Amino acid sequence: MPATRLSVELLAHTPDALPLIYAAFRQCYHPGAVADMWPRLLAGEITAEKQAAFVARILDSGHESPIEHVSFTFAIAGVSRALSHQLVRHRIASYSQQSQRYVDAAGFDYVLPPKIAAIPEARERFEAAMEQAGAAYAELQEILTRHGRGGQANEDARFVLPNACETKLVVTMNCRSLLHFFELRCCTRAQWEIRAMALAMLKRCRAALPVIFSGGGARCERLGYCPEDARFSCGRYPRRDENASISS
Repeated sequence: MPATRLSVELLAHTPDALPLIYAAFRQCYHPGAVADMWPRLLAGEITAEKQAAFVARILDSGHESPIEHVSFTFAIAGVSRALSHQLVRHRIASYSQQSQRYVDAAGFDYVLPPKIAAIPEARERFEAAMEQAGAAYAELQEILTRHGRGGQANEDARFVLPNACETKLVVTMNCRSLLHFFELRCCTRAQWEIRAMALAMLKRCRAALPVIFSGGGARCERLGYCPEDARFSCGRYPRRDENASISS
């Protein structure tokens, strides 16, 4: 039952993402059908640099809906069930999660919080709790199997599994949903585990589609000030009220 590490892999994203976003933006302002423009875009008659500059300019105006046509799919492992409970609150997304009904969790891996790992006494108690949960799970599987539950033993035995239990997911979000996700989960107020995952996802998005994600991240990075009040601000940026007083 070892502690596990975060893994984030970009499996795929919409092909021809920049031309597609450019075409979607252009359709909003173009009198004709952008389908007529599509072969020229793919042939490079309108350069990627011109497409990116146009997209960036329109995005700066606050027009974001056309970027919903492009999506990214990630394989995520080494995260806890506590993280996945937070992740699925982002509703404009698709999730496929490893099932604790069908996958035997005996000897499960788990996520060890760094603050607990740094204190020997806390780490010892935490690891003992993981061992106890694992033992209870295995015992319940055996008891349920003896009483005729057989292949369904996992779905009841899993109720003793902890939030720390590792899970694996495939996650797909469109670009607009990803930008919103990054605004919330790259913030220092986000829980440490989901923040680490969001930062890893953002790194891969920036490499794949910089015109959309070069400015992605916590809201303060886009706004230039912290939208939180004094209780929650980390101090990286001036707060909204401080920013107003500086400007004036």
